[in-house]
Amino acid sequence: MSRPKPVQFDKKKIVAENRRARFDYAIETVYEAGIALTGTEVKSLRFGQGSIAESYADIEEGAVWLINSNVPEFSHGNRYNHEPKRRRKLLLHEREINKLHGAVAREGMTLVPLSVYFNAQGRAKVELALAKGRKDHDKRAAIKEREWKKEAGRLMRERG
Repeated sequence: MSRPKPVQFDKKKIVAENRRARFDYAIETVYEAGIALTGTEVKSLRFGQGSIAESYADIEEGAVWLINSNVPEFSHGNRYNHEPKRRRKLLLHEREINKLHGAVAREGMTLVPLSVYFNAQGRAKVELALAKGRKDHDKRAAIKEREWKKEAGRLMRERG
């Protein structure tokens, strides 16, 4: 029995993507979370600036926080500008937070942001994954499996 496909969210404009996360982690479930931003952060993200390559999420005091994400200062922000690497609160339902907290505490899972994007309504969202870290041999097995699938598809096309 194959694993069900994760839910695809209605992404309008992807600002930042963590491509390395899908390679380094075995992703279990994906959540869509809102993100609490200041005005200059939103403007900076709308210009396509921002990075979540080295960021992660953590649960503290009943809230989920995005840590180490980089949103550079807005060029016309003057004294109202924000700190580029500040902690940002992620907006999730309490039931989802409790579920994530249980998985992180008991099962040794990690919260990894996969992408930051604006949805159809123009709201900034974070695609957050509950994932388990892969070892080197798991990564090699994933590469081998991906290459075999490519080769099998190529053979099927050639032979009809």
